[in-house]
Amino acid sequence: MIARILGTGQFEISDDTHRQLDALDEQAVAAIDASDEETLDGVLAQMAELIETQGTRLPDDFLGASDIVIPPADLSLDETRALFSEQGLIPDIPVA
Repeated sequence: MIARILGTGQFEISDDTHRQLDALDEQAVAAIDASDEETLDGVLAQMAELIETQGTRLPDDFLGASDIVIPPADLSLDETRALFSEQGLIPDIPVA
């Protein structure tokens, strides 16, 4: 799975990292629902750190599509809200 951190780059991540991101995504959705920008910024920073530390950075010239896109923590609450879908930022893991 490919994760993009806007403004940073793309990373290949494992299913385990995807599951960890999914748990953080739930926290991000709750922060958006509560209009809690401070908590949202912290969760987005945790998501980016998780991807950067557990993922493998892809070359800057890699042109593959991203499965997950994490916005930077410095976006406004409304700007971040516009990037979320009904599933949050992280698509559900398909059940095999």
